[in-house]
Amino acid sequence: MKQLKPFDYIIIAAVIAVILIGVLVYTGKNKFSNSPVEATKKIAFQVMLKGVSITDSQIPFKIGDESFITIRNVPYTKLQIVDVAYQPRKIVLPVNNPQQPFIVVDDFSQPYQYDFVITLMDEAKITADGPVAGGNKIKIGMPIVLEGYNYRTGGTISNVQELTDKDVFLINEQIKQLKNSQNNVSTQDKTAESDNKNKQVKEENK
Repeated sequence: MKQLKPFDYIIIAAVIAVILIGVLVYTGKNKFSNSPVEATKKIAFQVMLKGVSITDSQIPFKIGDESFITIRNVPYTKLQIVDVAYQPRKIVLPVNNPQQPFIVVDDFSQPYQYDFVITLMDEAKITADGPVAGGNKIKIGMPIVLEGYNYRTGGTISNVQELTDKDVFLINEQIKQLKNSQNNVSTQDKTAESDNKNKQVKEENK
């Protein structure tokens, strides 16, 4: 068997050191990293969508649905929508009132333009430099694209919050109650439709 030389021991030690550093980086315990992972938590972040054109009577974004997310032109994953807020585009008009020299009203020149705030929930690694999801630091101002069955629109992140277990529980309960309410309404509509058809059949048979 060939006897190892001192240089061989140096190479072996270097290889072992590289492997150890790789393991530390993977587990988030690398002391040489500028942003070591402190924890893994659920986060909620809001996406501002400005000037979305919608001529349909139904809003495409639904609480409880999933939207496919693209961050910086890189496809990421589907995330659940936990809240939706929107309003028609607004315009500022001056008025003859010293105490309040302007008013904010709907912009009737753009009747199908809406501003949305969509809240999404995700799991992120919490670092000293902020939450990281899908290899991206989730920060205010980051461009993001939401895509669903009948929409694809881009916006920017406008708010980021870490969620407690209680927050996650309350969000899931609200979504569950909303879906149950929607199912009850759907069942009632189907029952009413069936009753109307039965009445029509009876009248035709008279």
